[in-house]
Formats: sequence, structure tokens, C-alpha cells
Amino acid sequence: MCGGVRLMSAAAMRFLILGGTAWLGGQVTSTALGLGHQVTCLARGSSGDAPDGAMFIQADRDKPKAYDGVAGERWDVVIDVSRQPGQVRSAVTALADRAGFFVFVSSNNVYADHSMPGQDEDGALLPALDGDVMESMQTYGQAKVRCEQHVLRSFGPDRALIARVGLIGGPGDVFDRSGYWPLRFSHPATEDGAVLVPDAPDLPTQVIDVRDLAAWLVDAGSRSIGGIFITTGETVPLAGHLDVARTVGGHTGPVVPADQQGLLDQGVQEWMRQRSLPLWIADPDSLGFNAHDSGKARRAGLTTRPLDQTLADTLAWEMSRQRDRVRRAGLSDEDERTLLTALGRS
Repeated sequence: MCGGVRLMSAAAMRFLILGGTAWLGGQVTSTALGLGHQVTCLARGSSGDAPDGAMFIQADRDKPKAYDGVAGERWDVVIDVSRQPGQVRSAVTALADRAGFFVFVSSNNVYADHSMPGQDEDGALLPALDGDVMESMQTYGQAKVRCEQHVLRSFGPDRALIARVGLIGGPGDVFDRSGYWPLRFSHPATEDGAVLVPDAPDLPTQVIDVRDLAAWLVDAGSRSIGGIFITTGETVPLAGHLDVARTVGGHTGPVVPADQQGLLDQGVQEWMRQRSLPLWIADPDSLGFNAHDSGKARRAGLTTRPLDQTLADTLAWEMSRQRDRVRRAGLSDEDERTLLTALGRS
């Protein structure tokens, strides 16, 4: 067993990871290496080194001939996490005749409607991005749609797996979303230990541990499981997620629910970015954004570890980092105190 996935025994395969040096790609690489596979990473290297044991080929995927170093080889499985359609298009063009199977990490942002919880793979999609370059995150979903089209056009549904992934969490979460709540509960900003939370107890949340996701991508790729799969953690109400984070953080102080409109009026961001409350989405038309149906992937072997394990390990990782750094998601201690005064204790 690796992470939360039951892995089938298989002969060593040749994996090509397009990336492999950042968070998810590095975890995929380490997982494949741990199972005895031969792994090559093709990347610029700007996110760091490839894990020990992997062969590293430096290349800029936006440049011509980026795949010259790997296109002459035979690969059992290629795994790609790119968001740029041009990069994916050039990859599948170069590798379609050299690779047996292609795994593409997409996103649930591809769906056009997030108003209803429980959406499955058949939901309507956004229009595909017109062009090779995603200029901003405003067109992230459209860009991923175009990437999916390139993969399926070159490899077909039997030789490709499209993993539409939800929120990824766990140790190494440099986006700061899954670590914020356990860290906040373990380090309140006030003397009495009060923690501000959005008053949205029934809001669905889903977090998939990066280790479980990586394990399933490697496992499913090695078994050539083709198709489109929503790949998320279990659905947990926000109140339940916060209860787990509070237990993991050892919190015993007051929990102060804040009115959602009040938070918006105070300029608090939803979901991510600085001065935000991670996992919180106030827009009722986005109620299903974090409540997709991952049943198909689970029937194909995906299993996920308990939320308390993910949050405890993420907290341990958070504690190894600089405490007063500027976070990419969450509230600073000063913001927390200001908002508690303005919203929680006025």
C-alpha cells in the first residue's frame, strides 16, 4: 500500500514525468521510484531538483525541440500536469508514437456549472481556450479543457487517463490552503485563543492528499486505466473539516463564527489568495465546486487516507516553515485580530 491506494504488483515500467520537480510532480516521481519503476523527469528545473533516483533532462517546454531528449525513447507511461495547451499539444505530438499510455492531470475547473453538489464526469464543460497560452488564472478551466482535447485527440480514450482533480492538500502544500486551519488552531492570534471561522457549517469541502493522488496516478497509469475521472477527497462539511483541524491543532479556545457577508464587506477573499479564508466559498452558485462525485475513480482503485492524517502531517510540515512568512492563502495574525474585533466581538 502506498498512501491511500492499494497498488497492484507489476513489472518495472519506464515513466516519463513532464515536470517532476514541483509539489505534485515530485510526489508522483517519488511514488513511481518507490515502486521500482524507472523514472525520467523533463523540466526546466526552476522548481528544484528531481527526486533522487530519477533521471533529469532539462528542457523548456515552450521552446522548439523541447522533447528531442526523450522522443527517441520508448515510454510505458507519460504523466503531465501542465496548464498550458501549447505545452500539452507539443508533448502529445512528440510522444504519441513513443508512449504506451498518457496520464493528464486536469481540474474540476473545466466544468461550466458548479451550482449543484454531486456532479459527475458527464457535466457540461467550459468552452476550450482559443490558443496555446493561458494568460491568467481567469481562463484556467478553459485552458485545461483545451489540454484535455489535445491528449484525447492524440492518444484516444483507451490510451489516456484524464484526472479531473479537486483541491490537493497535504505536506508540501506551498499554496497554503490545506495547512492554514490546523496551523491557525494550533497558533491562535489572540491571548484567549479565539479563532475566526466563516459561518457556513454546511458548505461542502473536499481535500485529496497529494500522496494519495500521486499513488493513484502511478497505479492507474501502470494498469492503463483509460477514461475521464473526477479525482477528489471525500466530501466533508466545513464544520466537520474545522473540527478535525481543531483537534489536530489541540485548540481549546473560543471558535467565533463570522457572517459571510460581513467577511466579504471587510475584503476577506474566498478560497485562496492573501487575506483569505481557505475552503470558504460564499457564492451559492458555487455550492458544488468542492463536492464532486469521485465514485468512478474510487471504483478504479482510488482510496484516500483519513482527513486527520492529512491535516496532522500538513501541520507538522507547516511547523517546519517560517511562522511569520507572507502566506499565499489565509489571514495574518494582525488580520485575524482586526476581523475578530470588527466581526466577531462587535
